[in-house]
Amino acid sequence: MSILKKLENDVKKIINKAGYEVENFVLETSNRRDLGEYQINNAMQLAKIYHQNPREIAEKIVKELEKDSRFTNINIAGPGFINISIDNQYMIDILNEINKDVYSNIDKKEKKKIIIDYGGANVAKALHVGHLRSANIGEALKRLAILLGYDALGDAHLGDFGRPLGLVIKEIKDMYPNLPYFDENYKGDYSEIDLPITNEDLERIYPLASNKAKEDEKYLEEAREITVKFQQYERGYYDLLKKIVDISKEDIKKTYEELNVHFEIWNGESDEMKFFKPLNEQCEKMGVLTDSEGAKIIEVAKEDDNAPMPPLMYVKSNGSVSYDTTDLATILERKINVNPEEIWYVVDGRQSLHFEQVFRASRRAKLVEDNVVLEHIGFGTMNGKDGKPFKTRDGGVMPLKTLINLVSEETEKRISSESIDAEEKKSIAKTVAIAALKYADLLPFRSTDYIFEIEKFSDLDGKTGPYLLYSTIRMKSLLKKAEQANIEATNITKLKGETEKDIALTVLNLPISLEKSLETKSLNEIAEYIYKLTSFYNKFYAENKIIGEEDKELQSSWLVLTKVVYQINTMLLDTLGIEVPDKM
Repeated sequence: MSILKKLENDVKKIINKAGYEVENFVLETSNRRDLGEYQINNAMQLAKIYHQNPREIAEKIVKELEKDSRFTNINIAGPGFINISIDNQYMIDILNEINKDVYSNIDKKEKKKIIIDYGGANVAKALHVGHLRSANIGEALKRLAILLGYDALGDAHLGDFGRPLGLVIKEIKDMYPNLPYFDENYKGDYSEIDLPITNEDLERIYPLASNKAKEDEKYLEEAREITVKFQQYERGYYDLLKKIVDISKEDIKKTYEELNVHFEIWNGESDEMKFFKPLNEQCEKMGVLTDSEGAKIIEVAKEDDNAPMPPLMYVKSNGSVSYDTTDLATILERKINVNPEEIWYVVDGRQSLHFEQVFRASRRAKLVEDNVVLEHIGFGTMNGKDGKPFKTRDGGVMPLKTLINLVSEETEKRISSESIDAEEKKSIAKTVAIAALKYADLLPFRSTDYIFEIEKFSDLDGKTGPYLLYSTIRMKSLLKKAEQANIEATNITKLKGETEKDIALTVLNLPISLEKSLETKSLNEIAEYIYKLTSFYNKFYAENKIIGEEDKELQSSWLVLTKVVYQINTMLLDTLGIEVPDKM
């Protein structure tokens, strides 16, 4: 239990001693520090319950609060709003406790299994800037869930069983018609075939095939037929599909690794469709499948719908399936193999209709119990200066690798240390670039469209990832210098100024930001919190010469305060999936 939560429980007991019962009590942070650091706003609610004057209720509570030495500046404002501040000595005790264990100020949740689906990369297609938000938000949510005590697993959920792969295989067939994959009489081992295709070839082939399909109906129809063949596990076509997936997956993994995004589950749609037979049996058993012009659908509309709700397309008239069906198969597979209490889908907000259909169909078919949470966590788009989704100079969708390289070039300009050689500088620049991208992406509320300006978010000043990295590295350097100078720093014994109190209160309020981020499934609260804490610390750093301080007691206290902020920063940056280099 966090220190703040313990404090709230103690205040709740004090209110009880005053003769009143309160439920779900929270200390509200105050916007008027001159009146108090926290507010107790329960008097009006209690007045309705106990039929007493709220001011009188507040006065009784204040009398009990005044008996507790941890609180100071206790006063009543207006009709019954109680303001209180934390006594300096108690704040010192709190900081020393957090210094011993930074995780002691976190409210752990009751254990539960959560699968977070935040990959969705399409095999054989280059990852583009649109994939950044899903991977970035999903990874950070997973890390937050784990930090708060959940058993969370990330699933890449690769798109490898739909028409895009049919188009790629069609183009490969046209390029290399004599490959054994297309020979019906071939009886050999497909794994021994040397496929003359690289990942770079695949990234070139898909746009080429896609454009051809738009202009040539016959080409498109053959791609559709090929899609049906590998979806029905036809020998040769399915084997080629798996080979393409293996080639593409390695490159996808490398890009995700660069982003510090890691999945515990690397299944693709093709893996999940192995559960199509039990899925079909369950849907038949529950009687949810309906024939419709040669296709099979699942009706998901409800009487109280305010807008039309189209049915879910289960099997198309040509026998192929789309991601509607593979998502249902995935839910069944997750139920069988993991049995999670919750499944979160971190996917573009424009997919809301799709997930509503899938969730309703899952409930109708009883693929999961009623108490299992299925949640679509949608997000907005990352745009360029023109307010439109990032494009290349020729107007195409910008590959994610290109964006990373552009930001790396910009951050490299900002690294001026003479002690860093050229090769190390490039490596650090990439780490800083990833931080710039990730922090800028997590700073707005997730459903908000936002503009990413490379120069702005690569700056070492302002609300940016590089600013946070530079500040955190400086804290680490200060602590190292103190250690080398044999300066003892074990406990905080005194706090001198208002900025130190600002830092201390921000440290104490960490659980509030963590809880809000979990509730909203958005990391903007944490992103704002770490910037606020770091800014207070930098103000404190500028006001004081810590290593040169002659008051050794004060110097030791300042170093411990630095250590506390450094520990929280590294913990939260890691939660956001941001790596901290040793220097920059």
